[in-house]
Amino acid sequence: MTDGLDPAEQRVAVRERYTAIATAGSDGDGCCDPDSGGSCCDSPASTSEQLGYSTAEIEAVAGDANLGLGCGNPTAIAALRPGETVLDLGSGGGFDCFLAGQRVGPEGSVIGVDMTPEMVEKARENAEENDAENVSFRLGEIEHLPVADDSVDVIISNCVINLSADKPRVFEEARRVLRSGGRLTVSDVVRTAEIPEDLRADPESVSACVTGAATIRELEAMLAAAGFEDVEIEPKDDSEEFIREWSDERDPSEYVVSATIEARKP
Repeated sequence: MTDGLDPAEQRVAVRERYTAIATAGSDGDGCCDPDSGGSCCDSPASTSEQLGYSTAEIEAVAGDANLGLGCGNPTAIAALRPGETVLDLGSGGGFDCFLAGQRVGPEGSVIGVDMTPEMVEKARENAEENDAENVSFRLGEIEHLPVADDSVDVIISNCVINLSADKPRVFEEARRVLRSGGRLTVSDVVRTAEIPEDLRADPESVSACVTGAATIRELEAMLAAAGFEDVEIEPKDDSEEFIREWSDERDPSEYVVSATIEARKP
């Protein structure tokens, strides 16, 4: 597949989209086209139910941390344990971080990293509202994590790695910060078909979790090259139900599907 936007253009497109989401509030339009009229745009809560969050999880986080973003529920597959240190790549308003913080407890900690200053500010406000003393947020890019070597037990992420123009570097950084035996548990989209050239060059499509997706085989190769073991990538059969609602002009489920991506650092 030929390239669309260059890395700088892609970074700008992503930053502008999520700056707008952070400043507009919780309107649930992260991967969904708000003009489409689809149910994924109804509310963050209804979107989250489609993505696999339980009612208890949705109600467990106060404020507007839940922006209705993502393509799965990474905390559901992470098997988090009390006392662990968790890192969330592209933490947004902090919803997954707060759920993770509740699972690792006061002896554990959660770090959220996001490239958008407005989103980090929102997340920090949400941390105060949720009294989440074991959760913190840092401004940074997932290709250059502001996190120490060998300091994290679990990495989670929700439909963010597809937005990176340098995915191999993301996985190299993930391996660097993970402790030996640490695990990567990610919800993201994978490419299942060739994406039309006009979509690959469209900033809106790139920033909306569609055209930046890699295939399962490509992701497996990237993770292996970064030094991960026990790589498992499992597509979600029912994800087309919400992916097709991301746009009213085309059906994104023709090109991408949501998947769980798991791997372990030796």
